Formats: sequence, structure tokens, C-alpha cells
Amino acid sequence: MAALSTPMRVYVEAGRFTEPDPDLPELAARIRGLLAAAAADESWQRFLPGYTPPSAPEICAALEPLETHDAAPFLARLAAVDLVWPSHRHLPAETAEHAADRVVSLLGPEASWWTNHDVDCGAVNGLTPLFDSLLAGTNGEHFALALQIADD
Repeated sequence: MAALSTPMRVYVEAGRFTEPDPDLPELAARIRGLLAAAAADESWQRFLPGYTPPSAPEICAALEPLETHDAAPFLARLAAVDLVWPSHRHLPAETAEHAADRVVSLLGPEASWWTNHDVDCGAVNGLTPLFDSLLAGTNGEHFALALQIADD
């Protein structure tokens, strides 16, 4: 996941759950932690004064399922392409694609993937007051999170 991170733009986290039988609420708690870490980054503090990440239930409500076969391309795009300025690249496409394929492969074909995008209509359930894009995956033991934040 570290290969997909870009300072001040793309925040990532991966690890193993410590809770027994983790499910979406535990994944949402990890997402909340990643949102808090991004908001605490000095580069975003002026854009997010007083921001408190949504609660775990609010995060759960904002998430849409994503098919496993769509996870790697979505993750690569999230890590490589700027949300506001699509012509701007955070990472070379090949680097992002290779790392995203590896992450999805490690979580396995039975992993569940979630995003704050409604891929059918293109709407985004924002988790911050800024432009944001999230992908979260879990296989019930491990999790992987990627969050891109952009301002206009």
C-alpha cells in the first residue's frame, strides 16, 4: 500500500484486524482513523478547521460495494489520477497498476470492496468537506484503505 501513497494527496493504510469476526463496522472504524490522520496532516488543517470524521455508522451508510474485478483499476486510478485535475498524475500509471494489482491479489478473490462512489451513476458520498475518493477492502482478516483528498 505504501507504493500507492502520495504525500498530501493519497493516504493509505493496511493491516490486520484485532477484533474477532470483523465486518463493515470495524472497517468503517479504520476508515474513520484514516480520515482523522489525513485531516491532522498539516497541509490540510487550514482546509478542514474543526473537521471531525463521520461516525462509523455514517461511514457505513456512505459506502457502496464494488466488484472485486473493478477494485484494482479503481485503486490504481485513485492513486495515480488527481480528482480535480485529471491531467495531473500523482504516480506513473504502470507503478499504480502494479501496486494495485498486488494489493487486490493479496486480499484475494473473496475480499469485499467498498467505495464512497456510486459507480452506476457517478455520484460521490463525500466523507470530507473537500473532494475525496475512498476505496476500502477486506478479506475478514486483513484490510487495505486508500483515500485521495483534493481541494478545488
